[in-house]
Amino acid sequence: MLAPESLAVNVLLMQGYKGVQASPRPRQYGHICSWRSGNDSFTWVRQKIPIRLQKRGRRHPSACQALGISPAETGAERAGEELETFETHIGVVEPVDEDEAEVDFHGELTTGNLHLVESVSTQGLANVLGLKKIDDIVSTPFKELKAKQQELLVDMGISPSSYPQGLPHRAVYCNRTLNLRSIQVVGLDMDYTLIHYDVNAWEGRAFAEGVFNLQEMGCPVEGLEFDPSLVTRGLIVDKILGNIVKADRFGIVKRAMHGTKLLSWSEVRETYGRELVNLRNEGRYTFLNTLFSVSEAVLYMQMVDRMDQGAIPPQVVAQSYEALWKLVSKALYRTHVEGKLKAEIIQHPESFVELDPEMAYTLLDLKRAGKLILLITNSDYQYTERMMSFAYDRYLKAEGMQWRDLFDMVIVQARKPDFFNHNMSLYEVVTDDGLMRPVMKARKGALFCGGSARMVEAALGIEGDDILYVGDHIYTDAALAKINFRWRTALIVRELEEEIEALAVGREHRRALKELMNKKELVGDLFNNLRLTRQRLNNSARANSSTISTSSNVSSSSQGSSTAADGVSEEASASSPGYSILSEADEQCINSTLAQLLMVMESLDAQIGPMLEEDGKEFNERWGYLSRAGLNDKSQFTRQIEKYADIYTSRVCNLFRYTPYAYFRSPSQSLAHDRDISPRSAVVAEHHD
Repeated sequence: MLAPESLAVNVLLMQGYKGVQASPRPRQYGHICSWRSGNDSFTWVRQKIPIRLQKRGRRHPSACQALGISPAETGAERAGEELETFETHIGVVEPVDEDEAEVDFHGELTTGNLHLVESVSTQGLANVLGLKKIDDIVSTPFKELKAKQQELLVDMGISPSSYPQGLPHRAVYCNRTLNLRSIQVVGLDMDYTLIHYDVNAWEGRAFAEGVFNLQEMGCPVEGLEFDPSLVTRGLIVDKILGNIVKADRFGIVKRAMHGTKLLSWSEVRETYGRELVNLRNEGRYTFLNTLFSVSEAVLYMQMVDRMDQGAIPPQVVAQSYEALWKLVSKALYRTHVEGKLKAEIIQHPESFVELDPEMAYTLLDLKRAGKLILLITNSDYQYTERMMSFAYDRYLKAEGMQWRDLFDMVIVQARKPDFFNHNMSLYEVVTDDGLMRPVMKARKGALFCGGSARMVEAALGIEGDDILYVGDHIYTDAALAKINFRWRTALIVRELEEEIEALAVGREHRRALKELMNKKELVGDLFNNLRLTRQRLNNSARANSSTISTSSNVSSSSQGSSTAADGVSEEASASSPGYSILSEADEQCINSTLAQLLMVMESLDAQIGPMLEEDGKEFNERWGYLSRAGLNDKSQFTRQIEKYADIYTSRVCNLFRYTPYAYFRSPSQSLAHDRDISPRSAVVAEHHD
C-alpha cells in the first residue's frame, strides 16, 4: 500500500483537484481512512469507490508543492464555502460543489446551492412558515405563505425585500432563467455600470468639445446647444438619409426624425414603406447602444439641419449625410482620444459622478459569497484609478479596504469589442503611475492592460456559463460575451427607472387608448360584416339577373322545368347557399348603416390619432417609451435586450437586495394565441345546452 502522503498526492493529481478530501455521501460505499498532519487534513480510501474530492482546511504542503500552489491561497479560496457548512439536528448542510452539481428543471446547474448532505432527524421538522408538515407547503395558499415569509424576516431582524413589487424601478428583470448562486465569476464594466455619471453633465461636456472640434474643422456651429431630449438610447441613425428612426422588433420604422424635424406618419410611410431596418447593414445604420451615443446623435441631427440649409461649405465636407456623420463622429472621437474631457472629469469628479454607497456593499456581498470579481473596462489606468477611488474608497474605509481589494483581477484598456474577438497583447501595470511590462498570461490579484476574454478564462480555470458579465453596451458587453464565450450577461439600463415611472404615470392614458382601439375593432368588425353581406347580396342579384336572361331564350317546351320561387333556378340557389336577393329597401338600409359606421370610425380615429402621438410622452415627447414601438409592440431596443441579456436592471446595486444566491426565473411569455380560451369540448357542450 502506498504511503499516506503519496496516496493523497496521487489522488489529487489523477483527479485534477487542488488539495482535497474524499468524503463519503449516502450513495457512496467503501472503507474510509483518515490522515491528519497539523492544520492540514486529507482523507483517502482503500477501495475503489465513487468519492467526491473536496478541500478541507489548508492543502498539505507536499500536495500543494506538486500542484504548484500555496496552502495559504487555498484556504482563502474556500473560506466562504466552509462558513456555509453547518450541522443541526435536522442534518448536515453544505454547498453543492461543481463536481456533484446537477441540472435542475430550469436547465440551470445547482452549483452553489445549499443541500442536506445527511439527514439526522425528521422530528420537529415542520416549525417554519407556519407549516405543520413539510408537505403542507403544496397546499398552503401563496398569499398566506408570503405573509409568513415577511413575518419570519422581520422576526429575525432582516429587512424584507421590496423588489420588484414595492420598488419596480429598482428591480432586476429576467429574460433567461439565471441561478446566481451557481455563478463563480462576476465581471463588470466601469463607465455607466460601476460608475454612474450625470448624463446631462457628461454628455453636455462631450457635446461642447465636439462643437469646438467641428468649429476648428470649418463648420458653422453658432447657436448649437445640447438638447438631450432629441434622442434616446435604442434609436437608429440612418446615415444615408440623415434620419434617426425608431423601429419595432421586426425592424419596421414606427417614428422618424430628419434633422430636428419629426416626420409625420405619412412621411414615414413614404420614406420607408415596409422596408426593414437591418442593423447588420453598418454602412447605413448605426444603433445608439449606450448613453455615450447621446451627444454624438444630438450633434449630428443639428448638423443635418445646417447641411439642409446649405450652411456647411462643400470644401469642409462632401454634401452627403453619410459624410456628415463621419465628420461628427471624428469630432467626438477626438474629444475622447485627446483626453480633454476625461482630464476635466478627473479634476472635478464631483460634477459628473453620482455616488452610491450600495454599489460597494453589493460587490462586497458578491465577493464574500465566494465569487471572483473582475473589472474589465476600456478606460485607461489613470482614469479608472481616479474614478474608482472617488466613488468607492469612502465607503470601504470601515472595512479597511480600498477599491482594488474588491476585485480579483482588473483589466484596463480592454479594447472591447476586440477583447471578446481576438487574443491581444497583455501588459501588467506594475507601478502606481501606470508603468507596464509585457506578460504572457494573466493571473489573479493583478492589474492588467489589454489581453482577452480567453486569457481571463485560462487564468481563472473557469469558463462559459459560470461567468456573468455586467455592462451597459448591448453589443460590446452583452452580445459578444454571450455569442463567443457563452458567458451569462446582465445589462445595465439606467433609463429603466424613468421608463417604469413613465409607464406608471401613463397607465390611465394607455388604458383609455386601448379602450378606444377596442371600440374601433368592434365597430370595424360590424362594418366589415355588413360590407361582406352587401357584397354577397349584390353578387346574388347579378347572378339571378343573368339566370333570368338565359331562361328567356329557352324554348316553351322546357317551361315545365322547376324554378325557384323568385325566378332563381334551383341550380343557382344551390350554388350560392345562404345568399338571397337584395331588395331596394334592404340595400338602402345597409348602405345607410355603413355610412353611419364610417362616421363613427372617423370620430374614433380623430381621438385615437392624437392619443397615439402622445403615448409615451411621459418618457420622451418625440420618441415615446424606450421599450415600446407603437401601442402594443416592442421596440428594436427591447428586442436586443431580450436577445442578448439574461437579466437587466437600472444599476448594479439593485442586486444588493436580492442576495448573491438569488434565482432569477423568466416570466411566462404571452403569445398571440395564448388567451383565456375555454377548451373546445366545453364550448361545444355549452352550444348544445
